[in-house]
Amino acid sequence: MKIIMLGAPGAGKGTQAKRIAEKYTIPHISTGDIFRANIKNGTDLGKKAKEYMDQGLLVPDELTCDLVMDRIQQDDCKNGFVLDGFPRTIPQAEALDEALTKIGQKMDYAIDVDVPDENIVNRMGGRRACLSCGATYHVEFNPTKAEGVCDACGAQTVLRDDDKPETVQKRLTVYHDQTQPLIDYYKKQGILKSVDGTQPMEAVFDAIIGILGA
Repeated sequence: MKIIMLGAPGAGKGTQAKRIAEKYTIPHISTGDIFRANIKNGTDLGKKAKEYMDQGLLVPDELTCDLVMDRIQQDDCKNGFVLDGFPRTIPQAEALDEALTKIGQKMDYAIDVDVPDENIVNRMGGRRACLSCGATYHVEFNPTKAEGVCDACGAQTVLRDDDKPETVQKRLTVYHDQTQPLIDYYKKQGILKSVDGTQPMEAVFDAIIGILGA
């Protein structure tokens, strides 16, 4: 079962991707993890990616796709995988399809966790992070026991810059420009399934399981 997770930043697709991977015992694959693993292991692809990242540049689509293809051809992916954060653009999606066709494979599902922008701005504005240990909380859905104090290490929790409303709005604009077209792309292929991401996390997961089958 080969699945692509789609959704705006803060829609909760990463959380759902991990749960899907656990339920179906398939790898959860994010481009960030792939980049880090290849750089750490000093692979040729990793060295190329590092050159771009060290300059603060985006890793080109072709190289990103090569890294993803290298990962999904490993043994643990033989029963499928969940892609989280890739593809982000139409050229990436086309490169992925082309590369999969060459090895006689194709994606089975593209699941869109659909959440309106205003919900995302409110949701992310409530996130709090501990800069000391990295734990994350939410003032409404997952508050700390003592306000502003991390449960895990006792350090102060803060609203990160990238969760501030003006930053979230910018990220959503980029998402609508670059990633939203993927919704139509996968709809045309007949593999797009949308779930209402404004529901509680458990209900969203149940809806996804309803699509994929138990």
